[in-house]
Amino acid sequence: MKRQIIEIDAETCNGCGLCADACHEGAIGIVGGKARLLRDDYCDGLGNCLPVCPTGAIAFVEREAAAYDENEVKKHMGKQPPHAGCPGSNAHSIQRAAAGAPVQPGDMASALRQWPVQIKLVPVNAPYFEGASLLIAADCAAYARANFHAAFMRGKITLIGCPKLDDVDYSAKLTEIIASNDIKSLTVVRMEVPCCGGIEQAAVAALKNSGKFIPWQVVTLTTDGSIKEN
Repeated sequence: MKRQIIEIDAETCNGCGLCADACHEGAIGIVGGKARLLRDDYCDGLGNCLPVCPTGAIAFVEREAAAYDENEVKKHMGKQPPHAGCPGSNAHSIQRAAAGAPVQPGDMASALRQWPVQIKLVPVNAPYFEGASLLIAADCAAYARANFHAAFMRGKITLIGCPKLDDVDYSAKLTEIIASNDIKSLTVVRMEVPCCGGIEQAAVAALKNSGKFIPWQVVTLTTDGSIKEN
């Protein structure tokens, strides 16, 4: 039968996986670092994947294709391993009805603008990076500083990590994020402990390796949450 179905341009696709997360039928998979339509009968033709693609690699075409088969989709999804669709990899922006307004009386408002926040999980070309002021923070910092959201996160895209626990050099991925997107500024918030120097070093190295010149600053917190004077 001839029907509307998605088509993915492999050359334009950057393999970020946002389309696969957005597809509720499991019709899209990442194969060889690129998104691919796994089977025609898994695609319902509704296009939830289109608006999340940061490169415009997905489009609708009308061609001969097997009809959407809901029973096959259910079988397919039933074979997926537990937590295969982990929300940690489902990148999306967070819209706040009124920035700074408390959710409940006595609560402080969250300033988080996107998900995920872990450096290891965030897609390099997520749409929310365009025109963003970027905050790279040690994950302990938010626990040490009571007003961390208001003082550092408001108006910024937040990435967190711990170089000691992750045992990874973040500089390569941070370089890609800065080089591939229109980042307006960079703020690094770290703790005073020596192991936290890794996140500062990675951010500074990424900025240099990206070849871009943008405003940046490093804020160091003491273990009691005070800002350490240089």
